[in-house]
Amino acid sequence: MAKISLERLIDDGRIHPARIEEIVSKVSKEVDATIKEAGEQATFDVGVHGINQELVKLIGRLKYRSSYAQNVLQHSKEVSFLCGIMAAELGLNVKQAKRAGLLHDIGKAVDHEVEGPHALIGADIAKRYGVSPAVVNCIASHHAEAESESLEAIIVEAADAISGARPGARPVPAGRRWYSY
Repeated sequence: MAKISLERLIDDGRIHPARIEEIVSKVSKEVDATIKEAGEQATFDVGVHGINQELVKLIGRLKYRSSYAQNVLQHSKEVSFLCGIMAAELGLNVKQAKRAGLLHDIGKAVDHEVEGPHALIGADIAKRYGVSPAVVNCIASHHAEAESESLEAIIVEAADAISGARPGARPVPAGRRWYSY
């Protein structure tokens, strides 16, 4: 919000307290709308419906977060797709796996505001908004901060690793290959 506000103020040329407040208020509303739209689009893209609107907003906030230079919203959508594919191949609950994949990093939307590992933060948020205990466990256990209680939880962990490790997901330091032997 600060970056956009400053750009607009500089473009406008009128930088005084009243104008600053006006621009910041306008930009804040625009960013909130963009966040909500990004969350709704993500749930639509992966085919996960019936998510609490507050969780949809948190999903949208992931658009502005990155982890190891990988966009967290894009990563979460990718994990959701991978979870759905693996669950279908194994005859498991595809909807549950896709929902867990989309929500697995939801704690990263607020981990800069709340103390603790993002997996446990995310599990707590999901529980607060009425997400099923099975999906909450998938979120909590995807980095082994909690014990996996289902095959779907293991799928989320595997899909998370695949998405983060695939070629092109994250920048490779100069002089290194994306693979190792």
